[in-house]
Amino acid sequence: MVSQITRGIKITVLTSFEGTYFKNYKIHFAFSYQITIENHSKDSVQLTSRHWEIFDSLNNIEIVDGEGIIGKKPVLKPGENHTYSSGCLLSSPYGAMKGHFNMINFTNTKTFKVIIPTFRLCAPFALN
Repeated sequence: MVSQITRGIKITVLTSFEGTYFKNYKIHFAFSYQITIENHSKDSVQLTSRHWEIFDSLNNIEIVDGEGIIGKKPVLKPGENHTYSSGCLLSSPYGAMKGHFNMINFTNTKTFKVIIPTFRLCAPFALN
């Protein structure tokens, strides 16, 4: 588990290896992650978009940008949190992800970035 706080918004990430499977004659390693966004600030905020950098030990970096998270743009009042789960596929048993959420502060209408800390994706059998 990793956590980081940016401007009063805490991001916590839990990861899990889900297994391997073959697709198009190639093995894929499936990982899931659960992200909790906690609003420790005094202002209401809304998540508007996301930016991911996905690192695979065998490939280049994959960049993923998109609106909201899993089809939602959650609004968090002070003290509230939002948890969601998602996943990714890697071509190797080891990789990492990092990124940021773009948020808007409803008090001053300013946008800001909340850092998603780097988290590792590692199949248990790949560890020494």
